[in-house]
Amino acid sequence: MSAPTAPADLYRHSLRLLLEKDIDAWVGLWAEDGVMEFPFAPPGRPRRLEGKEAVAAYMRPYPDHIDLHDFPDLRIHRTTDPETIVAEMRGVGRLVKTDSPYDMTYIAVVTVRDGHIASYRDYWNPLALDEPGTDFAGSGR
Repeated sequence: MSAPTAPADLYRHSLRLLLEKDIDAWVGLWAEDGVMEFPFAPPGRPRRLEGKEAVAAYMRPYPDHIDLHDFPDLRIHRTTDPETIVAEMRGVGRLVKTDSPYDMTYIAVVTVRDGHIASYRDYWNPLALDEPGTDFAGSGR
């Protein structure tokens, strides 16, 4: 099955892949020159990942640290740019290392170009990084 190309549909598909822990397929949704940004990243964490390979290296260890179960409260907003959406959601699950609950609120601004994610700005709460088990291998920490 090929991935959807409309921004909202592609984004929903990407969330399903994260829940399935299929990081390779998730990375496959990205444009080769795609950029992922974390505007609120604290010191020692990446603020910008340039290119599909950088995104892949960052995301590959994700399922080993956070076991996502659901993305409740998903709301996708269209913008005046038909290729850009704003998504509001929560990611819930557990931290693998400690088996503690994981509950993070996200806002993402995502731009899709030619059916692939070209830009993803991830606005999340950096204070949650103080929790044991949230240190990703790709984080640079």
